Amino acid sequence: MTQTTGGPREKVAYLSGRVAAQLPMGGLHGRLLQFAPYRLSIAVLLRLGVTPRSLVVAVPYLWLLLFFLAPFLIVFKISFSEPMIAMPPYAPLFEWVEGLIPRMIISFENYALLLEDDLYWLSYVSSVRIAGISTLLCLLFGYPLAYAMARAPREWRAGLVMLVILPFWTSFLIRVYAWIGILKKEGLLNLALMWTGLIDQPLTILNTDIAVYIGIVYTYSPFMILPLYANLEKMDESLLEAAADLGCRPIKAFWLITVPLSMPGIVAGCFLVFIPAVGEFVIPDILGGSETIMIGKTLWVEFFNNRDWPLSSAVAVVLLLILVVPIVLFERRQAKEGGGLL
Repeated sequence: MTQTTGGPREKVAYLSGRVAAQLPMGGLHGRLLQFAPYRLSIAVLLRLGVTPRSLVVAVPYLWLLLFFLAPFLIVFKISFSEPMIAMPPYAPLFEWVEGLIPRMIISFENYALLLEDDLYWLSYVSSVRIAGISTLLCLLFGYPLAYAMARAPREWRAGLVMLVILPFWTSFLIRVYAWIGILKKEGLLNLALMWTGLIDQPLTILNTDIAVYIGIVYTYSPFMILPLYANLEKMDESLLEAAADLGCRPIKAFWLITVPLSMPGIVAGCFLVFIPAVGEFVIPDILGGSETIMIGKTLWVEFFNNRDWPLSSAVAVVLLLILVVPIVLFERRQAKEGGGLL
């Protein structure tokens, strides 16, 4: 039996594999139609009113539901629990009274503690400050490099992109540990500065905020460079030529034409750097000192050392709100002005 309405793709779901193979269907969908379970699944979905287009759109939403929303709801639930010596180390939200009546036990003490204890809000402020300065440094370092890559000869561009992503082939932890040998007092940086005569005594760089900035900028610069390069590489150079014909100087043309047109790449790169840098744990723990306070380190201590899962869950929920709410507000503002984030 075949379906009389719709295009050939809908009819294929009701045909045998031999007939389906003769239809002009290409790509992965056409190959999968050779298998009876796939054709049966398509037939069931079509009878339920689910089209292949809506199914494709639903896949990323299903992914977000399983790997973002569901874990967040679990953490959100734990944040309202009370800690206890058990496994897992928190009290359940529901308990049965006399085995018949369910009762919900919600505690707001974890969120109240975040406001009362200076450690937590100082950790949030310090994380936002370090992530913001690191993002600005990545932009100042990455924009000229991305611009040079976009203006390089076309046969060089693939190799330059490869050099940018080459550090990802090495373990992140090993790359961070390598900076200890560079930044310590007997490290390569101090030896080079003393050999050139710029300093007489070795500088104390390791276990300071400066070392954290260096580690974050080194680690997350590719996330700034690649979106900028993708945006600048597509820019029409004839716009700059037209500006030059009209008497505009190169510096002025850069600020009036290149920078505004590359703004989507700047915004994307800043988000890709700032968001993970706020919750960074490894870099401040290895390169930073005891006075380097970031929310990632605080979250680690509460979760693994103190085993206070409810409090650490509250810390994670507030951190997520700090990151998500400004992004949503920014996206809505961009949508009202006529364009999305990218």
